[in-house]
Amino acid sequence: MRVTEIFGNAVLYIANGISQGWSPMPVLEHISYNDLNARQKEQFNFQKLASLLASYGFNCIKLADDWQDADFLAYHISKNTTLKIQLKSRITIQRKYVDKEIWIAFPHKGSWYLIEHDQLEAKVGKHTSWLKSGSWLVAGRFSSVSINPKLLHSLAENKLFEVQE
Repeated sequence: MRVTEIFGNAVLYIANGISQGWSPMPVLEHISYNDLNARQKEQFNFQKLASLLASYGFNCIKLADDWQDADFLAYHISKNTTLKIQLKSRITIQRKYVDKEIWIAFPHKGSWYLIEHDQLEAKVGKHTSWLKSGSWLVAGRFSSVSINPKLLHSLAENKLFEVQE
């Protein structure tokens, strides 16, 4: 069956050359991110980031489990490049990602950032005291909803922008 015509809020479906009639189009409504549960938020963020990475020539594949610590893979259409990406809801470093070539993607104030974990850890060490915190020293992880101006400035090169055609 294929859609052959859209008129107002109705769609004409054709199967084997025979009209199957008009079907009302579903009403599309925006959702509130804050109303989503944790799993839905991760899927929402994956879709947003995958769309943005498509502008840079990447095709993204969501993984069912954290394969090699990645939530998804992003491979470039013309380069021999595949990124293992861990999707976070905020800036995050974790000792378990060290030396694994994991890329961390996180939103901050309406923008997305993408940076290799070890590079992020180096910038965090240079511009914050997070690596001296109990969270990092004991648990091997640190995350924050806020980013100080010096660290944010150093992350400017890792900020993703929508590519305009």
